[in-house]
Amino acid sequence: MTGPSIVWLRDDLRLADNPALRAALDRGESVIALYVLDEESPGIRPLGGAARWWLHHSLASLGERLRERGSTLVLRRGRADHVVRATVTDTGAGAVFWNRRYGGPEREIDAALKARLRADGVEVASFAASVLFEPWTVQTGAGTHFSVFTPFWRACLALPAPRAPLPEPREVPGPSAAPASDALDDWGLLPTSPDWAGGLRETWEPGEPAARKRLREFLAGDLDDYDRARDEPAAGATSLLSPRLRWGELSPHTVWHETVASGRGGGRFLAELGWREFAWHTLYRHPDLATANLRREFDAFPWPPLRPDHIEAWQHGRTGVALVDAGMAELWHTGTMHNRVRMVTASFLVKNLAIDWRRGEEWFWDTLVDADTASNPFNWQWVAGSGADAAPYFRVFNPDLQAKKFDPDGAYVQRWAPEYAAGTAPRPIVDLGETRRAALEAYEHVKRTPRG
Repeated sequence: MTGPSIVWLRDDLRLADNPALRAALDRGESVIALYVLDEESPGIRPLGGAARWWLHHSLASLGERLRERGSTLVLRRGRADHVVRATVTDTGAGAVFWNRRYGGPEREIDAALKARLRADGVEVASFAASVLFEPWTVQTGAGTHFSVFTPFWRACLALPAPRAPLPEPREVPGPSAAPASDALDDWGLLPTSPDWAGGLRETWEPGEPAARKRLREFLAGDLDDYDRARDEPAAGATSLLSPRLRWGELSPHTVWHETVASGRGGGRFLAELGWREFAWHTLYRHPDLATANLRREFDAFPWPPLRPDHIEAWQHGRTGVALVDAGMAELWHTGTMHNRVRMVTASFLVKNLAIDWRRGEEWFWDTLVDADTASNPFNWQWVAGSGADAAPYFRVFNPDLQAKKFDPDGAYVQRWAPEYAAGTAPRPIVDLGETRRAALEAYEHVKRTPRG
């Protein structure tokens, strides 16, 4: 069929290294870039508040870049399968291209839509773009999937190197008449009553140009200190690329190849890309990752009745534990949190407050700008001890000892929780030693419970 090519964008809000966009350009017809805000399809998880803020600004940036190259970004809202097919009908499109997704509901939507469009005579193709190694390409010698990170990453590195990134197109020819589109502001993605996003605006500039700029800055400077200082929350040695990867403003292939090309090492940093891969591969095998324990014996864990005052104190940084409160303050202000502190705050919730990891995962889903359907639950299960390659349950991060080791001069706590230096901090809501002992006793119950 002739007619325009539709590029259905999802978590790939970029022009560079976008295989679906390249396929549309190579087809030689005009190109319609379509983004669907899908909050209706079965199984699709609605975005959290911080993610919605980021999405608004990333779409605004992408729309501007497409206009500069001769095209437009079409915004439509509704069930993706209905909206994409309606857009094909509206525009007379002869082809639809997209980059693959790996969550269970998303794969079902995409497979059914691909079959339906092909039955209608529309050309359809999907591409690998958001992971370095697709889940079915990395297996053990026995043909099974890995459950431990180190052999998983070793197997990845033994495969052919990730493909080189595709160049950014200089032109994206749009159709002569732009298809009908929603107005981005009408989607209500930004908070208004109240507007709590001031800290996000101070911290971030979403969009592909800012993402590329940050990658260059990191490779030119912070990469040198990454191995030494990555665990120090006040050091500023982290890449700050996680939301860029989450929204696809950068592809992992671009990050991989530019890191290697920098000639400055980066093996530990690339292994963090590997951890992200491991999360996506795990989600591919376990679509219920956000709701079900991977290690099913943890279904028998004796969670006590929820104390609303405890979870509220944790959410708002009023636990009386300095590093935890500092981390939660950073999260609320910036929409992100240093990785070391994420582990500490998560461990405190699950093991000191005895609150189900799923409650913490839900809070991070709503407040993190980089929360995705793989990494967020995957990392919570790792800390809880119920996940793949999990930290043993008896590994309890002591927030005071962690602060002494990784924030010895108190710079991080002073920045985000100055009340501790001022002597106005709340009293601890639990005793760290007593709650640690209680957590280990609860774990003994899990070990004694027969599996069945």
